[in-house]
Amino acid sequence: MIRFVLDPDRRIVPDLAERLPGRGMWLSARADVIEQAARRGAFAKAARGEVLVPPDLRACIEDGLRGRVRDLVGFARRAGQAVSGWQAAREWLQAGRVGLLVQAADGSPAEKARLVGLRQLPAVAPLTAAELGALFGRDRAVHVAIAPGRLAERIAAEAARLAGMIPVAGDTGATQPRGGRKPGEDPARRDQRAPRDAHHRGRDGATEGTE
Repeated sequence: MIRFVLDPDRRIVPDLAERLPGRGMWLSARADVIEQAARRGAFAKAARGEVLVPPDLRACIEDGLRGRVRDLVGFARRAGQAVSGWQAAREWLQAGRVGLLVQAADGSPAEKARLVGLRQLPAVAPLTAAELGALFGRDRAVHVAIAPGRLAERIAAEAARLAGMIPVAGDTGATQPRGGRKPGEDPARRDQRAPRDAHHRGRDGATEGTE
């Protein structure tokens, strides 16, 4: 889920860290759901008044989530909880020290599969090889192993949100949001009982809650 708030000019602002003051509006972390909500006026309905939706809202969210993944992988490196490179990642795998593999989105699928082998291991590919490499002081990095723990869990969660914000080829943004709504049904609604923990929000569409 992604939380949105209004700034003083009633502009919709994505609150990716879920810390900004104000009444939150929640949407599934999916490009089609967010674009549909903006197109159908769901934000205005949830905010009970006119709002300004930036035309590049989806791109801003994608950039913000990409930055959060970079920051978390950087934190893991500085904490000694991450290594990069095929050989280093392989050594951690063999030692059972890997809780998550972060692999380059533009890396070779065959090479990535060869590293993992038959291991059942969580893996994400949110960044390019150049982006991963920059975090480790090299030109490129295709394989990054993250130690088990809270940082690995947070990276996996942010990578999942980012994956949902990247449009699928041929997607017009008009697909039906999850949650059983019929085509044409407005995804916006108020929800005064919205829980504080975003990981437990199971409703799609824009919801309004007092926080």
